[in-house]
Amino acid sequence: MPNLQKLENAMPVAPLKLIALPSAEQMGRRINNYLVEFRKSIHNDKVKNDPAFHGYIESNYLVNVSTPRFSTGEAKAILGESIRGKDLFLLVDVCNHSITYHMNGYINHMSPDDHYQDLKRVISACNGKARRINVIMPFLYEGRQHKRNGRESLDCAYALRELQNMGIDNFITFDAHDPKVQNATPLNGFDNFIPHDQFIKALLNAEDDLIVDKHHLVVISPDEGALDRAIYFASVLGVDTGMFYKRRDYSTIVGGRNPIVAHEFLGDSVDGKDVIIIDDMISSGGSMIDTAKQLKLQNARRVFICCTFGLFTDGLESFDKAYEQGYFDKVVTTDLTYLPPELYTRPYFIEADMSKFIASLIDFMNHAASLSGVMETTEKMHSILDAYNDRRDVDMNAD
Repeated sequence: MPNLQKLENAMPVAPLKLIALPSAEQMGRRINNYLVEFRKSIHNDKVKNDPAFHGYIESNYLVNVSTPRFSTGEAKAILGESIRGKDLFLLVDVCNHSITYHMNGYINHMSPDDHYQDLKRVISACNGKARRINVIMPFLYEGRQHKRNGRESLDCAYALRELQNMGIDNFITFDAHDPKVQNATPLNGFDNFIPHDQFIKALLNAEDDLIVDKHHLVVISPDEGALDRAIYFASVLGVDTGMFYKRRDYSTIVGGRNPIVAHEFLGDSVDGKDVIIIDDMISSGGSMIDTAKQLKLQNARRVFICCTFGLFTDGLESFDKAYEQGYFDKVVTTDLTYLPPELYTRPYFIEADMSKFIASLIDFMNHAASLSGVMETTEKMHSILDAYNDRRDVDMNAD
C-alpha cells in the first residue's frame, strides 16, 4: 500500500464500514480483503491499546445489506447491523444489468435507475446515524446527460444535488464523462479518478515486447472528447499523439443522435507503429472498432484499446469478428463495472483490477489524509515503465 507511514500515526474519522450494494458485491469483497490486509500490517501500539482506535483492526468491514422487492417491483433496503457513528462507504455499480427481479409475473433486469434508487434506499435506511456517508459510484449515473441542449433534463446534476440533500459528504467516481458536473454540488467532496497507471500496468504485464518511445508507439484519441486524456497519457509515456474527428450527418437523427458518416484522422503517420486507443468507455463498440479498422488500414503494427468502462451493450459478437479480421489486438478495461463472464474467455481481453486502488482510497479517506499519494499517477506510470524496461533489458541480455 502506498505511503503507509502517513496512516500509521493518523486518527481515523470514525470506525470504518463498507456497504457493497448487490450490484457491486464481488468488487466489495475484494476491497474488504485488501482493507483487512492493510489494517493488519499497521505497526502502531496505539491501534491496539487506544480506545480511540476501537474497531480499527477487524476481520471484516462489510455491512450485511439487502434490497428485497415486493411483487409489484417496489423495494426497500435493510441493514443487518448498526452503523451508528461509523464512517460509511457505499459502493454501487449502476451498470450491472445481470441482476434480475420479479414484477407482476415478469422477470426484469435492473437498470441504472433501479440501482440508483437502491442507493438512495440504503442512505435512507442509515437514518442519519452514520458519522459520515461517502458514495463510491465508479460509473457516474447519467454522466452522459450532464448538459442541456434544448428542452432536455439535467439528470446527472440533479442526481448529485439529490444525494447532497440526503446527507452524503463525499462522492467518488471514475473517468466522469464531464467532471465539470461537480459544479452542481460545490460544497460537497467530489473526486474523479482516471486509471491511466492501471491501463499501462495491465498492458505491459500482458505484452513483453512493447517499445515505449515515439518511434514505436503512438496514443490515439477516438474523438475530440477524449483528446485531453490521450495527450496526458502520451506525454507521460513520451510518445506522440493523434485523434480522429467524427464527421456527422447533422441533417438526420438516428436513435436521438446525428449518425457518424466517417472518422477523419488528424496526426502523424502510424505506419509500422504500435497504437494505443484510449477512451472512457466502450458502449456498443461500433465507433471504437471503426477507429481500430482505420488505423490498421494506415498500416499500424498493433492496436490496443484501453477503456475505463467496458459496457459492451450490443454484446461481444462485433468484437469477436473484428478481432478475427485483425482490426485490433487487445482490449484493456477495468473491473469498475459489470463485465459479462464470457468476456474472460476471449483471447483479446485484459482486465485492469481496481479493487486494491479503491481500498487504498478508502483507507486514506477514513484517516482524512491527503489523497495526493493515491493520485500521483504520473510517478506511478514512470515507475511501472522503468520496471518494465529493466525487465526487458534483463531478458534481452539473457537471450
